[in-house]
Amino acid sequence: MARSFGGLWKQIVAWPNLQLAYHRCRRRKRYRPAALQFDFQWEDNLVLLQQELASGTWQPGPYHNFRIRDPKPRLISAAPFRDRIVHHAVVNVLEQLYERRFTPDSYACRKGRGTHRAWRRAQQLLRKYPYYLKTDLVKFFPNVDHEVLLTMLRRRLREAPLRELIRRIVASGAGLLDREASRHWFPGDDLFAVLRPKGLPIGNLTSQFFANVLLDPIDHLVREAWHVPGYVRYADDLVLFADSKAALWHWRDALRDALIPLRLRLHPDKTIVAPSVDGLNFLGLRLFPEGRRLQQRTIRRFVRRRRALQRGYEAGELRGHQIEQSLAAWRAFARDANSRGLCRDLWKQVVFRRFGKRPRRRKPGPHPPAPTEG
Repeated sequence: MARSFGGLWKQIVAWPNLQLAYHRCRRRKRYRPAALQFDFQWEDNLVLLQQELASGTWQPGPYHNFRIRDPKPRLISAAPFRDRIVHHAVVNVLEQLYERRFTPDSYACRKGRGTHRAWRRAQQLLRKYPYYLKTDLVKFFPNVDHEVLLTMLRRRLREAPLRELIRRIVASGAGLLDREASRHWFPGDDLFAVLRPKGLPIGNLTSQFFANVLLDPIDHLVREAWHVPGYVRYADDLVLFADSKAALWHWRDALRDALIPLRLRLHPDKTIVAPSVDGLNFLGLRLFPEGRRLQQRTIRRFVRRRRALQRGYEAGELRGHQIEQSLAAWRAFARDANSRGLCRDLWKQVVFRRFGKRPRRRKPGPHPPAPTEG
């Protein structure tokens, strides 16, 4: 039986933890309007937030929703600034406990891990094993069942105020992703089970943390019960490595059955078993035992982003430092691929011009060339 924890509530609402959460929430966003508004009287605002948490009167605010295509359409839900402070305060305390439980095979949203280490580990396993099984889950975040997640958290968290706070955070995402969620009947379901609230807002720090909590039992099954020789998980992307195809197909069936209690499903069209020498599409790169390439969809996304940045700069909606920040993120991503020539050709096309106002002329005539700036 999993060990449960007490004494966490005081740590979460303690002033040092809330202050740390505030500074982490403010990092790299200090000049945004919501952060500036909170920052104007941050001590008073933080005291008020602490009082609301301690008295149990805190309620989540409305989300700001917008859609992106990265690479498929996603609904991103941004919580209010003060709510994000609460999310950080909760994760600050809980992640210290759950990190002891998590296996070293999961890489998403964990300190000292991340995308680059996941690439390195997957490539090591490609060199070591001749076959891999690649799969992901059907619309993972929209299909997270609230009752399943809260039951899992209640097993380890004893204090009623903390349970209620987490329930409110999870419930704040109900209904946001109903269009993306799938109504699937699992064995033993009734109508109430199918219609239970679902969905974790994509964009919440707590959603990323809760995703690791929810899938942690799967990591332990793969590693300790099934003794899969090679395994990497990044959020809902799972890759298993082995010496035979038959073993991987067997574990595919075992994974499918193990996900039923979590009310999650493997994606049938994205579950494949393939030789390692053919390469593995993983987190935007095509990994080979001895090299890495940018995926075609990754290149197309960069071209679309570059064009959008160019349009925004020409219209005066974006400034130079915003362009640089966006391009620096992609440059860091592409640096891990063996695609110097391709990247050089792409960067040659990165030219930004801003057109100034045309001077008024009394007599009709051709306009002079518009001024440009690099």
